[in-house]
Amino acid sequence: MSDAEKLPILLVPDARLRQKSRPVAQSDAASVRPLIERMFHTMYEAPGIGLAAPQVGSLLRVVVIDLQRDETRTPLALINPEIVAASPELATREEGCLSLPGQYADVTRPARVRVRYLDDTGAKKEVEGEDLLAACLQHEIDHLDGVLFVDHISVLKRNMLLRKLAKELKLKARE
Repeated sequence: MSDAEKLPILLVPDARLRQKSRPVAQSDAASVRPLIERMFHTMYEAPGIGLAAPQVGSLLRVVVIDLQRDETRTPLALINPEIVAASPELATREEGCLSLPGQYADVTRPARVRVRYLDDTGAKKEVEGEDLLAACLQHEIDHLDGVLFVDHISVLKRNMLLRKLAKELKLKARE
């Protein structure tokens, strides 16, 4: 893939990151394949382990995830993902986001989740995740509803992170 196929990643405070995405019709699942390919390319180049369509300016319920950053890639594309089960046990782990570069915070979420989705052929599938996969699935699905990981931390910590990001982006713009 060429760099021309890489998509620009929206950064906070872009209002599109706060919008709710619309579902993809099951019969249209194959039509989002080009978007999925470009999202994977963008995610790998960033580099990141997950990317939701709203982060690249598309308000469709599409998510790509790959926890492997080397040649043993395990790409997972989810269309219309929805959490159908979540464990009562919680887990806290550090999260970051390509739309908030360089910002990290501990986020507490259910330790395990089961997600129902369509693949790029329109077939109904389910995936169960725990540990990093569970956090990543929840983080990316949140994006589809206009929710960012900083919405899961205290207002004080969130404001500190957002101010720090704004300052860093302003400095970068001057360079």
